[in-house]
Amino acid sequence: MAEQGEMKSQEEDLPPDIKDWSKHQVREWTLKLDDVDDSVAEILLQQDIKGPSLLLLDTDDLKKIGVTFGPAKLIIHARDEIVKLKKEELVGSKNVPRGPCKPYPFCRYNDTYRYMERDILDITESGASDLMEPCHEYKAFNTTTDEATIIRLSEEVIRFAAACMNSRTNGTIHFGIGDKPNFTHGQVLGVVVQDREAYAKKIISAIDYFEHKHKQTAHGCIKPPRLVGVLNRNETLSGKWVIEVDVVPDSTMCEENIYHTFIVDTKKDKKKVKGKEKQFYVRDGGSSRDLLKPTTCAKPMEEYNQFVAGMARQLQLRKQAEEKHLNVIKSSTQGSRLSQMITGGSLSLDKSHFERYVMVTNKSHPVQLKSLGFLVELNPIAVLDFDPESAKNGLQCDFKQQSTVNDHLPAQYKITEGVEDIAKKLKLTRTTSWVFCNGGIENEAPSDIDEWLMDKGSSVRDVISFLCRKDVLANKRFLVIFLLWSTVSEKMDPLVETFSMFYQELKGIEQILCICDNKQAFTSWTNLVDARCGINIAHRCIYDLSFTEVNGTILSLLSKNRRSSRFLPCGGRSNVLLEKKVERGLNTLEVLCVNQCEGGNQDKKVIEENFYRGGQVSWWNFYFSEQPGSSPFIKRDKFDFIINTVIPDLGSLGKACVLFNLMHLPGCGGTTLAMHTLWALRDRFRCAVLRDINADFAEVADQVVKLLMHNHEESLPRVPVLLMIDEFDDKEKVFDLQRAIDEECTKKNIRSKSAQVILLNCMMSESSEQPEQTDEKVFIGNTLSEKEQKQFEEKLVEIEKTHKNADTFYGFMIMKENFKPEYVKGVARNTLKSFDINQTHAQLLAVLVLLNVYCKDASLSVSLCEEFLGLQPKPVCGTVKIEEGFGKFSTLIATCSVESKVVFKAVKMIHPSIAKHCLQELNTTHNVNKAEITDRLLTTDTLYESTQGKDQLLQNVRHILVKRHYSKDECQFSPLIQHIASETPGLEEMVLQNASKRFDKDAVVSQLLARYYYLKKKDFSEAGVWALRARDLSKDSSYFADTSAQVVKHELKNAIVNYKEEPVSPEKVGMFLKMAQSAIDAFQETQSLAKKESSQRVCPFNTAGYLGEIQVGVLVIKMLAKTPIFSSENVRHDIMSEVLSGNMELQAVETNDKRRNKHTQYYKILKQFEDVLCNLRCRMKRNFDFLDKLYVNLGCGSGMKDSREEIMINELFRCFLEYAKLFCKTDTAALLRNKTMSNMLKLREARQYLEMNKADTYFGILNYLSNDMPPEKMEKIARHSAFVCAPEHKPTVKERINFIYVNVVLSCIKLATTHIAPYQKLIHLLCQVLREQIPLNENLPLRFAAVVLLWPQQHCLDGLPSHSLGMHISQMKTSYHIEMKEVYNGKRPIVHFFLGKKQGYERLVHLGEIKRCIMAGQEEFILMWENGSIWTKKKVEERLCRVTGQVKYKSILADTCIPDLKLEITPMFQSQLSRHAQESIVSFFIGFSIKGPVALDIK
Repeated sequence: MAEQGEMKSQEEDLPPDIKDWSKHQVREWTLKLDDVDDSVAEILLQQDIKGPSLLLLDTDDLKKIGVTFGPAKLIIHARDEIVKLKKEELVGSKNVPRGPCKPYPFCRYNDTYRYMERDILDITESGASDLMEPCHEYKAFNTTTDEATIIRLSEEVIRFAAACMNSRTNGTIHFGIGDKPNFTHGQVLGVVVQDREAYAKKIISAIDYFEHKHKQTAHGCIKPPRLVGVLNRNETLSGKWVIEVDVVPDSTMCEENIYHTFIVDTKKDKKKVKGKEKQFYVRDGGSSRDLLKPTTCAKPMEEYNQFVAGMARQLQLRKQAEEKHLNVIKSSTQGSRLSQMITGGSLSLDKSHFERYVMVTNKSHPVQLKSLGFLVELNPIAVLDFDPESAKNGLQCDFKQQSTVNDHLPAQYKITEGVEDIAKKLKLTRTTSWVFCNGGIENEAPSDIDEWLMDKGSSVRDVISFLCRKDVLANKRFLVIFLLWSTVSEKMDPLVETFSMFYQELKGIEQILCICDNKQAFTSWTNLVDARCGINIAHRCIYDLSFTEVNGTILSLLSKNRRSSRFLPCGGRSNVLLEKKVERGLNTLEVLCVNQCEGGNQDKKVIEENFYRGGQVSWWNFYFSEQPGSSPFIKRDKFDFIINTVIPDLGSLGKACVLFNLMHLPGCGGTTLAMHTLWALRDRFRCAVLRDINADFAEVADQVVKLLMHNHEESLPRVPVLLMIDEFDDKEKVFDLQRAIDEECTKKNIRSKSAQVILLNCMMSESSEQPEQTDEKVFIGNTLSEKEQKQFEEKLVEIEKTHKNADTFYGFMIMKENFKPEYVKGVARNTLKSFDINQTHAQLLAVLVLLNVYCKDASLSVSLCEEFLGLQPKPVCGTVKIEEGFGKFSTLIATCSVESKVVFKAVKMIHPSIAKHCLQELNTTHNVNKAEITDRLLTTDTLYESTQGKDQLLQNVRHILVKRHYSKDECQFSPLIQHIASETPGLEEMVLQNASKRFDKDAVVSQLLARYYYLKKKDFSEAGVWALRARDLSKDSSYFADTSAQVVKHELKNAIVNYKEEPVSPEKVGMFLKMAQSAIDAFQETQSLAKKESSQRVCPFNTAGYLGEIQVGVLVIKMLAKTPIFSSENVRHDIMSEVLSGNMELQAVETNDKRRNKHTQYYKILKQFEDVLCNLRCRMKRNFDFLDKLYVNLGCGSGMKDSREEIMINELFRCFLEYAKLFCKTDTAALLRNKTMSNMLKLREARQYLEMNKADTYFGILNYLSNDMPPEKMEKIARHSAFVCAPEHKPTVKERINFIYVNVVLSCIKLATTHIAPYQKLIHLLCQVLREQIPLNENLPLRFAAVVLLWPQQHCLDGLPSHSLGMHISQMKTSYHIEMKEVYNGKRPIVHFFLGKKQGYERLVHLGEIKRCIMAGQEEFILMWENGSIWTKKKVEERLCRVTGQVKYKSILADTCIPDLKLEITPMFQSQLSRHAQESIVSFFIGFSIKGPVALDIK
């Protein structure tokens, strides 16, 4: 025994460095080597081989001392491996043993536990303790072959198992765990396993080493081998395993038996079993000892006999230990605790206090992924994943199969711009953000545990800080859940540091929940957190439940509605499943399913009260109204018309996406009617609501088409999509969305003969006047019909039966009272009786009232209100509701959900009319005016602290300050500023100054100040300062450059108007011209920036710089007319015209001036600005033509004239009258009477007349088609044009082209006139011009005329060069892009003419004639044009010629009456073409724009 103890001591004390080994330690090391005989160890001992000499030996040296070649090679190899390992340890910390870890749970096989390389098992090799606590033994097994490993492993298992069975103790033997001297005791190494089944088979066969009578018992006590995965330090899979075998010597099986083994000694004989030699192993400390091994002691069998004799006692101890273990009964309430904590006390996820969930996870195990359902249902806003292999084969890989995610790296959360802008880019509140916190995507390498904090800790802190901001997630209304799939056992583990970060950001642990599935993981986690943060988190942990139980518990908190499948309608009244992943991928849409709300447990009373008080209508309101015992939802008069007429008619149109406008006055139930329509049609259409009107239209279009195509890509006909859009304030944006969807249908090659998407545009009307109802427009006003009033009265009876507080249901009552102002005034007056502006809730209400009056649907986030009112929300249900914070005014507000950059809950006024009358009441009764409220809104910093909805509030405040309401009369300022100016004159300046401080980085607000000072205050110096500030904030914007120019222009205008003396003094002339030159330079810079913006597709073309330069020219003309040089008398007038036209130099004027001595100062001043003056007419004319060409040829996105440009066009016309008065002065009557007048003078007068009437350009002439000029005016123009084009006058190409246009336009206005040229003569002239050389700037109008007039038709004139039409079309398109490329961004060419059925001039049908066939207003006509319903009107069909052609890629080869001539035509709407197969024959109408012919109504 003493000898054995000495040997064991030597073995345990083996130094890590070979050079420190003694000869006995070298011997012991050699004895442990596989396949090396014991005799070799004795040879080394006899030769005094110590550590230093062992390092110097080679194979030859060993052969010389008697060691054969085979063992010698094994010894050298084993030594070199130790040396190599030592060198690797010295290179760095990569192989340094790390912190402690727990062993795999005893006798468990399905746990998700994994080891990490170089961790240290915190349990040492041991003997029996309490018999139930397993003893442990470690084997490195890192230098043997796979075959040798299996053989040796089986032998070691049998030795260890026999020792445990004889000692009656549980035990685990670990293979792949290092021991001294080569490793730290308990160090995780891992073993490479090629064949996992081979280990189990070998252990089963090794049981033969037991006596035959005990084989069955051994088989029951020795458990199958368990292979535990080993992770690299960066938590990736290493490909290695720790092999563990548990031994359980159950007392009922082992009884009082003793267990001998007969093990082959592979070192000495690989085949022969020693007959009578047997072993009897017992546990002795950390090793197994054979009590039958020969020893030198006097009584070799004494210890063995004593052990056998005490077996009965040992069995008794085992039984007692087993009984004690069974008495520990698991008693847990953690299921109910989990339900409480994850819902904030509501015990229902449908009504959870928590609006959002944030998950933090580490390495998962494949087994755990079967319990993933709860994670999908919680739909976390973010998952902080520390598993670098999650996307490859971990949690995210599985989650993505069931839901949608956006992959992010922590760096994307760094605040480099506005917080809500970042949240919008990340789609944070719409799709789960999966943050890879330890690499794993985008070539981001994972970090080892001990290096993670330095490598990635800072960026993950940015993520946590971002998520915990009050302007991102609602304060106290989100829960952070740590899902500890794997045991956290190291203090440097990233999850420990992440917990600390959340703890600091959230200032406590009330919003943190930790979930693991075993006591061991819980203990390790809580200890680490306690050590790091100094807090006990046991009460915030769930650990007694398996993840399967966690999954079931959380899912049980969902209502049947949340758990059930959702369905969309399909063909034949069937339904298809809408998977969660698909629905969450449609994050810009709120999809209405066929079985919406079914199985829900929402509180009917609460939902109805919110709606009747004035809150948003929800699908639940419609659902409840259909349940037994409820009266039907109130059906508005227009409901049946929409359902039975409008929608079917729209569905029959041939365009992919069609539009229907439901116009309504604020608070009159328009949105409710629209949603009621969707609800009624949800089984016939795939219905959805657009969540955010500011969403990217391309993304919306993509998702709408995905909804359309879901699960029936191949089946036809498809169920169309009915998409409701609400709150748009610009109809052009609605058309933009329609076109985006149309284009997406084209891109996806969706073919159908009927509409695939119907847009139900619910939009507030600018006028309360009831317009005429059409098939594409319905109006909801503020007057109920008798039928509607009766329904409201009946509904009130039902409401009063079920709701005690029905008298506060103001939203319902306002409509029931038929919108009577007296009722609303009474409500406002009575509710605001106790209003005191010094109280915080009164201040907040005043702000909310003001916002609601001047900004449609404005709201304040609940988070902001809580902060302002000093409410302290807690992360549990039952805390103070926000309505209670408003006290007596709570009946005036309602909660709602706002879809903005982030989604948040908010409060708003219950009705627009309530807000309006409350604002009046505050002013008249409580002396609180608009200026005071606005000032409070701008100067109260608390409103703008980091809370949810901060950006939305800033946007709304900016809107009420900046947004002007455009009409025929331009408004200088927003309604709010104008009302403040009229209500409390002078205070608007204070408000605007405070606005500039609140929006100190906003160029538009600085621009507003500049406009205020030059328009209202006439303080041009101050205006210039603000204009310069705006430019500094946005240097490359043409709009702010224009503001600087406008300041100078208005200063010039003001100076000229206020200068009453005549004539104007020379000094003043100089001052005025200097200002004019500065303004012109500034406007020209604006023009340059506008072209740059448009070419870069930054924004539509800004024309302000061109009009501004024209306006300056008009001011200069008026000012010069007041000088003695250019007085208003005829002669002087003509001189000014010649000078400003560049036809006469000032020197010549001065020479001929009889009063030149008196006018010397004037000439001196004027000569300083001669360049400006001599180019004035040229610049003005160029700008007039530029703008006219743009306005005449390009319309809004629909191809119609843009009504928003009307104000500018009117101002342009006013300026042109001033221009024409000077430069186009002519006496037409004198021209006709005077027979002796010089022919040249007549020609000049005629040309001036044409210019004066804008008939000197083709676009000026085309404009007569739409400006309702009397026919007589056009006839005069025709006479003058004919005179100019007489051969003897040698007309230019431009003049002859204009003559062609004049005749075509005159034929459209008055065909029966004697002043029109014969059609054949016109065609002849056209052909003649086409044969000549064409100036580049005349190419576009000439080619357009050629295409329009030479388009082949039946019975057309012989000899026409129609074969050249293809070339004309091509050159027209090229010229269009050259001439219009700077201005056509966001515009579409106007279709001037259509091909008609008749001959001659009548073959052309102009757009005005189509409008007369429709008899609709401009807005209705545009809508019918976009939908394509125009072409279904009989009068239109009768007038236009339908042409056939063949589909060729993205265009049509149109047939003509010339057999071999086919002309390429572009569809006006590509979606109409995409539904037709290539090479198929289609028919269509032809329209002519300056970009080329277009196909319309393709069938």
